[in-house]
Amino acid sequence: MTTLRFSTAGSVDDGKSTLIGRLLFDTKGAYEDQIEAVKKSKVNRSGREIDLSLLTDGLNAEREQGITIDVAYRFFATATRRFRIADTPGHEQYTRNMATGASTSDAAIILVDAIKGVSRQTLRHATISHLLGIEHLIFAINKMDAMAWSEDVFNAIKAKLTEQSSRWPGAKLHYLPVSALDGDNVAWRSEKVTWYNGPSLLDLLETLEVSPAAAPFRFPVQYVVRPGDGFRGFAGRIASGEVHPGDAIVVLPSGRRATVKEISTFDGPLAKAHEGQSVTLVLNEEVDISRGDLIALETARPELSRHFEADLVWMAEEPLEPDTPYLLRSATRELNARITRIEWALDPETGNHLKANSAHLNDILRVSIETTQPLAFDPYTRCRETGSLILVHHRTNRTIAAGMIVRGTQKTVRTTESLAFDLGPVTPGERVERYGHMPAVLTSKDPDLLERILFEHGALVLRWQGDIPKQLEDSGAIIIADHGLEVPTDNTLEFLEAAGILLRRNNFISGEGI
Repeated sequence: MTTLRFSTAGSVDDGKSTLIGRLLFDTKGAYEDQIEAVKKSKVNRSGREIDLSLLTDGLNAEREQGITIDVAYRFFATATRRFRIADTPGHEQYTRNMATGASTSDAAIILVDAIKGVSRQTLRHATISHLLGIEHLIFAINKMDAMAWSEDVFNAIKAKLTEQSSRWPGAKLHYLPVSALDGDNVAWRSEKVTWYNGPSLLDLLETLEVSPAAAPFRFPVQYVVRPGDGFRGFAGRIASGEVHPGDAIVVLPSGRRATVKEISTFDGPLAKAHEGQSVTLVLNEEVDISRGDLIALETARPELSRHFEADLVWMAEEPLEPDTPYLLRSATRELNARITRIEWALDPETGNHLKANSAHLNDILRVSIETTQPLAFDPYTRCRETGSLILVHHRTNRTIAAGMIVRGTQKTVRTTESLAFDLGPVTPGERVERYGHMPAVLTSKDPDLLERILFEHGALVLRWQGDIPKQLEDSGAIIIADHGLEVPTDNTLEFLEAAGILLRRNNFISGEGI
């Protein structure tokens, strides 16, 4: 039995919570004690025996104000399918919560009040849903009972939405006349609508076909597993695609290559693992991998760049100021970034692209982003997990924007005045952080082999004959010379790690990981 994840959206008082409450009530997806508690509630705005909106409006503030504030997740099932609902807020102030609920959905039910018609929030929520990669946009035109089930009213609203459909290219649009209060065309077809020949909302949800993403294998590393006895694996959740023992893989951003030796789980090894499974990959050779790295098939690599364009939903009270440094998180990767340019801001009512120098709460905009280190990513339309990001304020740790990567861009020529985010000269500590090792002078019986091992490890390594200039010693590099610490040809990396030269980034604090 498949699971359909869908969200609800729309303007305030369009009837989202009532619609979901009706679905839960009519499909027996609400527990009896929940229904009894709602019946006894002092809050009842429906004028009926039971206010079904209270089945999802769980916060006291929501019940008092009659609006949804937070995202409420509910589950129910029919004989043919399981469902997960994200009931999201309609008020413009809580658009960021709406985007959160829609980000993991396969379909979006967008409520339209038949009395008020299409609103600015209707178009905003449809646009955000489309940006988040939602394939099916279901426009449920609600409160049709208050309009005497007028076919003209329904057709006028449908025509206005159809006029706007060019801003949602590729989306599959559905239109239904419903009454969430009475249940008409929600869980069953209504006999009151003689002119409508389409399915009820539940019939549509049960038969909706969701196209599976054809993304290649992507595995963001969450944790390095080293319990002892020589075992070393890389744990995480497969974001997309599948992997088999024997597959050739590449680790990004380092570019190191290896082969999958084993797919390990708590229940034993697997012959294949696919999207959504949490597994531990064991490789056939020693490769330096840490949290934040991305493992992909060597034949199907993601993009790797410090420059890309993204669509953002601005979630902060304070406005955006280009060139301000932020912390960027994508999958398990975390690095410093800044917005170098606002390409345009979207007018949700007209769909026009407007010039903008800043952004404010709930704005939707296209931006160019630059990171301090290369980021491995896919366009959001190809893989949601490796194509999504959030921007976090350095000092407050608050999420200020959520984004969907559109494409990588060519690196532009930077002036010395703006180079490196105006952070000043590169420090020895930054070199250690970047290359993962302390500066050192080494020697070996097989210097070619030592250089190759360190180079594949990602070290900044140089060869030198004779006296070493002080400037070179201060560069932070590992220098292979005819004198220095002698390194054995066996277990080279382990020797250098024990000597404190290589800094393995595998030892995380307790609590990290899956």
